[in-house]
This record gives sequence, C-alpha cells and structure tokens, in this order.
Amino acid sequence: MKKISWFVAAVALFCISGVAFGATRDEVQKRGYLQCGVSTGLPGFSSPDNKGNWTGLDTDICRAVAAAVLGDAKKVKFIPLTAMERFTPLLAGEVDMLSRNTSWTFTRDSSLGLNFAGVSYYDGQGFMVLRKRGITNITDLAGATICVQSGTTKEHDLADYFRQNKMEYRPLLFDTPDQAIKGFETGRCDAITSGRSQLYGLAAKLAVPTEADVLPEVIANEPLGPVVRQGDDAWFNIVKWSLFAMINGEELGVSSANIESMRGTDSEAIKRLLGVVGIKGQGLGLADDWAYRIIKQVGNYGEVFERNLGEDSPLKIDRGLNRLWSKGGIVYAPPIR
Repeated sequence: MKKISWFVAAVALFCISGVAFGATRDEVQKRGYLQCGVSTGLPGFSSPDNKGNWTGLDTDICRAVAAAVLGDAKKVKFIPLTAMERFTPLLAGEVDMLSRNTSWTFTRDSSLGLNFAGVSYYDGQGFMVLRKRGITNITDLAGATICVQSGTTKEHDLADYFRQNKMEYRPLLFDTPDQAIKGFETGRCDAITSGRSQLYGLAAKLAVPTEADVLPEVIANEPLGPVVRQGDDAWFNIVKWSLFAMINGEELGVSSANIESMRGTDSEAIKRLLGVVGIKGQGLGLADDWAYRIIKQVGNYGEVFERNLGEDSPLKIDRGLNRLWSKGGIVYAPPIR
C-alpha cells in the first residue's frame, strides 16, 4: 500500500471536516447575523446603554467573529443570558457562541459538551467590601455574610476556600450580578465575591463607587473566554482564531489606526496576518482578509482592552497578567503561519 504524505492526509481531513462540521458557519452566513450570548449587564464586558447599544470586551469578541465570518462587525444580535441559563441556549443552538465572562474549567470543557476557544481575560476571584466596615483582608471575613451569584464557579470556590481555611461564613445567593450588588449596597452582606474584573465593574454601579474597596487577595484563578458547543470543529477554529488574530495584531503592532499602511509592509508575519500571503482564509473557510476585517473594524486586543477596561475606560483596570508576554503579562497567541 502506498504511503500517503502528511500534507495529503491533512488536506483530506480538512475536506472531510469542512463537510461534517461547517454547519454553524454556514448557518450564520445564511442567516446574515451572529447570535451571541452575553451577560445581562456587566460594565467593561457586556452591558447595554439606554438605547440598547452593547459595549464591552466580550461584545467586541462577538463583533470580531461577525467581522471575520460576515465581513461586518455590526451584524451581531446580542442575547443576554444569566449565569444559571447560559449554557442551555448554546447547546440547543439558540446562540452561535457564548461570550459572557465565563470561566474555563475541566468540567465545562470535558463533560458539558462545550469547547472554550481561548482565554480573553485572565481573572481571579476576590472580594469587595465597603470601606466603612474596616475590612482590609480575607481573614477579617471570618463569620461574615457574603453575597455571591448562584450557578457560578465563584459559589463553589468560595465554599472551598472557607472550608480549607477553617473559617465560617454565610452565603447569600443571587441570580444576577445586579441583584448581588444591590444586596451588597443595602447592607445585606458584609462582602461580595466574584472575579476581580467583575467586582470593578459592579463597583461602578454603586451610588458612590469610591466607598468600596476590592481586597488584594485572590482565592481562585478565573480564565475567561468565548465558548462554543462541541462537534463543529470549523466553527471552533473560527472563534478561536478570531481572538488570536486580535492578540497577534497587538504583538505585531497592527491596529485599526495603522492597518491600511501595514498592508504594504515587508514583514512576512504581518502579511500572513492580513491575508496577503500564506494560507490566507482557506483554512477557516473564510475570505482571505478575515483578520484584516477584525482589526480594521474592531481593533487589536490592546485597543479592545483599553477602551473597555483599561485607561481609556471608566473602570481603569490595570492590565496585569493581561499584558502581552513581552510586556510583563502572559498573553500571547499561536502564530499565523
């Protein structure tokens, strides 16, 4: 029997996969818009204004996928979902992807029928307290009542931490972040726990945000990222590489402001990113300029971070671990080559 080269085998596998697993991409293109599950309202990640316009890091990831697949970042229908209900619409095909501050865990990735398409934000679970209570570290929370959103990893990690450290506490459960922050503000609990990024966003909803402090300690890692259902590798790759394109764009110095001039660069890496040379769009079943569309219409990762969460936003969250690896963080993406 003749040996088949790895390249021929790979092409054959790609063709088979394209037929078997291209359903979501084809459905989105036929429908003409992307259905993206987001939070019910979290500043910096996904929140609507009084006119129904959504902004945030998570919503911009949805827009990046729409730009790649449809050529227009505006062709997105945002569907708000609570933490308790978020996975069911995705698995049922009612949304094409989920981008709503969702933590990547073993259980979710292995037994719920989900695929996490990368990390869009490296977070950690912490606590927020009102300054007037005089709480300065976690040990001061022994015996405290703590507001926490039900159906989240935060609820379980909270229980694990206090049990391991032999501390008593009383959990006060809420269905949504808005309910939890209201309970915190009205004094129903001594502290509220969530991802630190979410706590900064919730603080912005307080009548006097400066009266609250986020404690420095982190009790659990919370890698957040977009999610798709298992069984459609072509769609998984599209969502994954849409995020990676934004990260590669920042590392290569390609932004929405300079992308036109970058098309004439001598850099092979930038040419591959923008679809001028290389495999272009065929590996994803998209137009050759899919990544160009993302950066041109949405921005690179740094741009998206800064306007939604960083110095250009009301939250002014330090990038910390979410800086590029070359600037003291841990963010980088596989290369486009």
